[in-house]
Amino acid sequence: MKLKKFGSTEQRVYDLAAPIVTELGYLVWDIRYEKEGASWYLRVFIDSETDVISINDCEKVTGPISDMLDEKDPIAQSYILEVSSAGLEADLIRESHFDACLGSKVRARLIRPMEGVREMAGILTDWNKERIVLETENGNAEIPFSALAFVKLYFEFE
Repeated sequence: MKLKKFGSTEQRVYDLAAPIVTELGYLVWDIRYEKEGASWYLRVFIDSETDVISINDCEKVTGPISDMLDEKDPIAQSYILEVSSAGLEADLIRESHFDACLGSKVRARLIRPMEGVREMAGILTDWNKERIVLETENGNAEIPFSALAFVKLYFEFE
């Protein structure tokens, strides 16, 4: 797994959208500018420190971001804007995600099993650009990024 960085378009949109999203009481979790078929999608993922994101929250953010994008026009071609929740089990793909999730429960899937284990859950206690450290029920596990398929927030449904 490699940590991702914003592309130039994503960074421009982040710089414009983050103050608006913050003012509305949310956090920008991620921004992705992706081509699917013949269409381009600008996806803004939001989160909250205090509550689960609802469709109403996404609607509340969509209008102001859409207006700002129309005014500033940071993307030359046409695209479809989507604002959605990062989700209960959001992907950790950027440095900011790992920083924000220190102390949180995460699920890590390995590309190949290590010591017979392919997937584990635990508290993310440390990380750097080379590895993550999880506190699991069997002790601490240090996993190199090169061995990871993905890392996600972990939510146990009852």
